[in-house]
Amino acid sequence: MQDMDMSKMDMHDMDMDMGGGQMMHMGNLKRKFWVSLILTIPLIIMSPMMGVSLPFQVVFRPWSDYLVAILGTIIFIYGGQPFFSGAKAEWANRKPAMMMLIAMGIGVAYVYSIYAVVANNLLQVTPMVTDFFWELATLIDIMLLGHWIEMNTVMNAGSAVDNLAKLLPSTAHKVVAGETKDVKISELVADDHVQVRAGEKIPADGVITSGASSVNEAMVTGEARLVEKQTDAKVVGGSVNGEGTFEMRVTGTGETGYLAQVMKLVTDAQAAKSSQENMADRVAGLLFYAALTVAIVAFIVWMIFGNLALALSIAVTVLVIACPHALGLAVPLVVARSTAIAASHGLLMRNRDAMEQVKKLNYALMDKTGTLTAGNFKVADYQSTTESLKADDVLAIMAGLENGSSHPLAVGILKAAKAQQLTPATASDVHQITGVGLSGTVAEKTVQIVSAAYLDRKKLAYDQATFNRLASAGNSVSFLIQADQVLGYVAQGDQIKPEAKNLIDSLIAQHITPVMLTGDNEQSAQVVAKQLGITTVHASLLPEDKAKLVKKYQADGSHVMMIGDGVNDAPSLASADIGVAIGSGTDVAIDSADIVLVKSNPNDVVEFLELARQTTRKMTQNLWWGAGYNVITIPLAAGVLAPIGFILNPMVGAVVMSLSTVIVAINAMTLRIKD
Repeated sequence: MQDMDMSKMDMHDMDMDMGGGQMMHMGNLKRKFWVSLILTIPLIIMSPMMGVSLPFQVVFRPWSDYLVAILGTIIFIYGGQPFFSGAKAEWANRKPAMMMLIAMGIGVAYVYSIYAVVANNLLQVTPMVTDFFWELATLIDIMLLGHWIEMNTVMNAGSAVDNLAKLLPSTAHKVVAGETKDVKISELVADDHVQVRAGEKIPADGVITSGASSVNEAMVTGEARLVEKQTDAKVVGGSVNGEGTFEMRVTGTGETGYLAQVMKLVTDAQAAKSSQENMADRVAGLLFYAALTVAIVAFIVWMIFGNLALALSIAVTVLVIACPHALGLAVPLVVARSTAIAASHGLLMRNRDAMEQVKKLNYALMDKTGTLTAGNFKVADYQSTTESLKADDVLAIMAGLENGSSHPLAVGILKAAKAQQLTPATASDVHQITGVGLSGTVAEKTVQIVSAAYLDRKKLAYDQATFNRLASAGNSVSFLIQADQVLGYVAQGDQIKPEAKNLIDSLIAQHITPVMLTGDNEQSAQVVAKQLGITTVHASLLPEDKAKLVKKYQADGSHVMMIGDGVNDAPSLASADIGVAIGSGTDVAIDSADIVLVKSNPNDVVEFLELARQTTRKMTQNLWWGAGYNVITIPLAAGVLAPIGFILNPMVGAVVMSLSTVIVAINAMTLRIKD
């Protein structure tokens, strides 16, 4: 499949939004990190940490100082380039953030360290001036690691979808002039005709032009059932054909196919910065101003009460200590861990900000069919209500209208007709009536399949007692009408998903009110709601009605999560604070939802809520750890406690800095959710 191997993406060509500016020309962060790390090892061996010699150091002055300066210069120019590019963009936008704080720290450390080498070895200054090459190198290494992790997250987050791409066969049977020849699927283009044989994987998205079969779309949509496919039915690349053979016209390959669009979704989601990441940039921006202000004030004060050398040393120490080692890793490490967990649990994040909305949720609005129920309808009863038609005639006409549709109700009708060995009626000009049903021409007469709600709105007569009896048993009832006269009906029963009860119980336990929205009749909806423990039900809804209800619940400031199949629920998914598409296999789901669940298990919503809360908590904790180090050490390094005889020992500052970074890393790695 063309253009779908995300593992081959070159980070050299990727731009990254950093604190209001574009961190342009990132270069290969992985290469920069490893080169800088390798050069840092001999530098650490020959350079003191915060002016304090370590037991393993090897010093042979003046040559070791010169060698350290050369290594430090290479690391500064090569490894520091992305941060200066990012700082330039932040400066242009007048929004100092992480990049400017890092650039200030490594810039000051480098200039002062070069001065130290010159002063100590050429000017023979006494006492010797402390250099900061150790801090310069380690800061660049840690920041490169942090941003590499962020970029790598984009690559690894799509692992669940990458596996879907592997479902595609390597070749397809292309039909040319009535004959088939095998070609690589990368050679397929839109409007090509291919043949799909029994048991084969469908090579691309398309529309069936001849033949019929049943297709297993479980690996794409999560629905573990066969879907009947006939002429004009859409099929998705990667799904598995059943026993039939058919020909199809290709509608989507490469970047236009379903799988490619899902993979693009993952990339876009991970490239977008969440509120917590923006918060890290805002904290870094504040630290930039704070460190600069404290350094200037400290320089002036120590010039008055000390001397130039002491004032300069303290000011530089403040700026170097302000470098955000831990802060730079605080969010990327949590994002990487969270994304890996989400992918392994079949959760695709289209909008990472959705995670941070979870703690504000008041209502969970959800569709019934396909979300709480299996969507595997079975005909329980069908009858004619006119003397001109038999019951089997009603079923055959409805099967003719539904022929080729993959809607759950249509599948149930087609299965029933097949079981009764009925030939579906020949129907033409079949089209959907949004939120109502179908309309088409059978035997030169216009007939429609509609719901009871449609009959009520049109004030058309039907047997209310029979409808109430069937609906009260949990059936969805569809009526066949012609010229505003009811000709018959089909009642179908659906089964509640085993995991649905756990979803509702979990929502209630988290003080999130579950609300059912459905286009089905009130009686059928109430049967399901009662079994699941849902007290609020809105039935007989059109798609636009669901979106209006979402806005109605939001009107008083409440936060709403909408859970739906991503097709009929698209408007409400887009309107909700968090849109969750469950068991979806269409482009609409991807475009409308914030979260796409690869599987169709309602428990995935529970896992998403838990992962969201855990991720937000870990990010907040790490931001406090990362910023807390700077808040405490900057004033101490400036000498705020000097009147009582205490100035932060540079060695202590380095130890605290390292400890803070380790704590942030360990805290991120402890993120997990229950399996």
